[in-house]
Amino acid sequence: MTAVGLLVRGLIGGLLATFLLAPQLFAPLFAPLNDFGAPAIYDQGNLLDLTLAHLVTVLVAAALSTLVAVALGIFVTRPAGAAFLPLSRTLVNVGQTFPPVAVLAVAVPLVGFGQAPTLIALFAYGLLPIFENTIAGLESCPRAVLEAADGMGMSPLQRLRQVELPLALPLIAEGVRLSLVINVGTATIGSTVAAKGLGEVIIAGLLSSNTAFVLQGGLVTGLMAISLYDGLRLLERRWLPLSRI
Repeated sequence: MTAVGLLVRGLIGGLLATFLLAPQLFAPLFAPLNDFGAPAIYDQGNLLDLTLAHLVTVLVAAALSTLVAVALGIFVTRPAGAAFLPLSRTLVNVGQTFPPVAVLAVAVPLVGFGQAPTLIALFAYGLLPIFENTIAGLESCPRAVLEAADGMGMSPLQRLRQVELPLALPLIAEGVRLSLVINVGTATIGSTVAAKGLGEVIIAGLLSSNTAFVLQGGLVTGLMAISLYDGLRLLERRWLPLSRI
């Protein structure tokens, strides 16, 4: 990343942090968007608390999706699980085929309102990119490297842990990053089932015809997604040497 890119990313992160900690400083910017003296800054809850709750929901869902998708990807790339690859692809595609709103509609009668149905929807929606990247990463391991590992007497588990997963990790991390960023925006729908998050700001704006609220919820969500994407990419480049290639 160039120095200009780092500067832009730093400004985005600083702008987001400043707005969440002191939103009233930005009131003059949003005031022209309101009519009839409506508040310029969302005042029905704490923006920082809503953002943190939104982020926690996304991170928990991403962690669950990663555990299941990576485990499933490993299983179907082993000889014993190869026959289950078509079925597995069908199952993980369900989350992308059905809109998250439809998943919420099914989940609410089962688990009630709140964070739980939102986690289910985000979990299902985040499986596909991680699963496919896990398979791509494991299948892209050079045959010569695998044969060398076998020649050294490694067991299948040792080869997986010491050779295949380290080589596949950059692609797996890319899938996790993509899944996480997609779900930052998707998580806003959770507020329709009483989950705490930035969707509250957007819905409040829509119900009251307050464009400023809608814009604030959208901007914070978008800036959070950008910050997460860049932050994870920097961590990848720092801790995963193969991702620098």
